[in-house]
Amino acid sequence: MALIDQSLLDAVESIAHKAGEAIMSVYAREFSVEEKEDKSPLTEADKAAHNVIVRGLQALPVQFPILSEEDVESFAGANAEGRYWLVDPLDGTKEFIKRNGEFTVNIALIEQGVPVLGVVIAPALEIGYVAAKGLGAFKIEASGERKAISVAGKPGAGETWRVVGSRSHPSPDLAAWLEELGEHTMLPMGSSLKLCLVAEGVADAYPRLGPTCLWDTGAAHAVVLAANGRVETQEGIPLSYANPHEKLNPYFVVWGH
Repeated sequence: MALIDQSLLDAVESIAHKAGEAIMSVYAREFSVEEKEDKSPLTEADKAAHNVIVRGLQALPVQFPILSEEDVESFAGANAEGRYWLVDPLDGTKEFIKRNGEFTVNIALIEQGVPVLGVVIAPALEIGYVAAKGLGAFKIEASGERKAISVAGKPGAGETWRVVGSRSHPSPDLAAWLEELGEHTMLPMGSSLKLCLVAEGVADAYPRLGPTCLWDTGAAHAVVLAANGRVETQEGIPLSYANPHEKLNPYFVVWGH
């Protein structure tokens, strides 16, 4: 049996959906918001989704170390083959608190620094994205229909770039980057959905010139790669997850070509 196959992708998707259900049960009522050491918000939904995902991954027939945003201390490192699960149980906690629906469950499998499997579920929007190396990238519509997705390709000369940006994290560096890019329209979006919009060809680029952590990008990065896109540093080097003890990503750009 191949390590990465449809059954593994389906199993991870199922785990992500269960985490999404746990999140939505909190979303449907009043909930408390704590503040983590880095001042980022934490809700009981983050914790509930984390518990569902860890239990689910530990029950799979293949076992890899788990790095989750909500339990960094338990992660000792990748296994001998350079594999580990990279999890953000609830990406877009600020969007969750604002109740705008733009938050996601993210589970990625990293292999030698590269995201080779990714599941991104947006439970409030009832959409999702799944991808794995060799299997392609797919969007799951609210109807449950799956469609293969791929990036749009580079806009032609004189065409307007469609750029997706953060709803909660404006960046002073972004204005200069956009000026250099040229004619563009901006599409605001929260959480890891920004990368997925490039993957499905709705946007052409997503510049992230501000701080993110490995778990913010891993799952959606896998979707972008399987959809023939690129996620690169400003120097044009592919974003890597090979050193998971370095939690912060460098600034990067997602390209749909």
